[in-house]
Amino acid sequence: MKKAYYITRMGRLERKGNTLFFENEEIKKAIPINSVSEIHCFKPVTLTSGAIKLLSEKNVPVHFYNKHSYYRGSFLPREPSVSGVVVIKQAEHYLSGEKRLYIATQFVEGIKASMLSLLKSKGANCSKLEDIEVSGQTPEELMGVESQLWREFYSLFSGLLKHFSFNGRNRNPPRDEVNAMISLGNSIMYSVALTEIRKTYLHPAISFLHEPLERRYSLSLDLADVFKPLTTFRVILRLVNRRQIREEHFERDVGVLLNGEGLRTFLGEMNSELERKVFHPRLRRKTTLRYLMRLECYSLVKHLLGDSTYRSLRAWW
Repeated sequence: MKKAYYITRMGRLERKGNTLFFENEEIKKAIPINSVSEIHCFKPVTLTSGAIKLLSEKNVPVHFYNKHSYYRGSFLPREPSVSGVVVIKQAEHYLSGEKRLYIATQFVEGIKASMLSLLKSKGANCSKLEDIEVSGQTPEELMGVESQLWREFYSLFSGLLKHFSFNGRNRNPPRDEVNAMISLGNSIMYSVALTEIRKTYLHPAISFLHEPLERRYSLSLDLADVFKPLTTFRVILRLVNRRQIREEHFERDVGVLLNGEGLRTFLGEMNSELERKVFHPRLRRKTTLRYLMRLECYSLVKHLLGDSTYRSLRAWW
C-alpha cells in the first residue's frame, strides 16, 4: 500500500537517475517514489524539471500549503483514469435538481454518521445531534443542515478535550491551538480526497453538496467532509488528551500555528490514522481509511452509471 510523504522543511525536489531526492543545505534524502501516493509540502519546495518528469511518470501528485497549513494548490500529473461517459453522467446528475439533491443528501447523512461514530465512541451524549433531521429541498438548504450538525458537533467535541479550550470554529487564520490543528487536518483531508478521486473516473471539480467554483476541486470537499470526524478530530483528541501536543508546540504570528516539532508530530499521527485498518464487512477483509475514501468514489461511479444506488459511508467502528 502506497503512503503519503510529508515535507516540513524548505528545499527542492530533484531527480537523479530514477530516484527522487529532497535536498537542502543540511540534508539529502532519497524518497521511495514507487511507494508514495502523494507528497505534501508544508514549506516552500522547488520542483526541478527532472523531478516533475519523474513525478508524472509515477503519477504522484504534490500538494502545497501556506504557513498556516491552508491548501494552496497542487502539481497534478496527467489524469491516469479518464472516462468521458462517467464525466458526462456526473455532469447530468449535477444538472438534475432531483439527482443532485439525492447525492448531496447522502453526503450529509454520511457526515452525521461519522460525527456520531466518533462522539459515541467517547461516551458523549449525542441526543441533540441525533435529532437533527437531514432534509432539504435544495443543496443550499442541506448546507444549512450541515452547518447545524457541525455546530452541535463542535460543542460536544469541546467537552472531550482535556487540555485545550475550544469555543467553536474560527479560521483565516485560526486564533487558537485547536483551530490551528483543525485547519491543518482538514487541508490534509482535502488533498488526500483529491488524490483518491483522481484514481477513479470521477471529475474532482463536479460536486453535489458544495457548489462547483473556479480554482477549487469541490468534489474533494464533499468527500473529505464525510471522513473528517473519523480522522482530523480523532487525531486531535488523541494528541491533546495524551499530551503529545502541548502549548509549546505552537507559535503565534498572525494567528496560531504549529511549530516544526508540533507539525511533524501531528502529521505522523494523521498519516497513521489514514493508514489504520478496519474490517470491512462487505469486502470481508481489512482496509485502510484512505482506501475507504476510494471505495466511496467507486460507489458513486456505480450510482452515476445506474449500476447501483449510492449510500454514503456509515462508520461501523
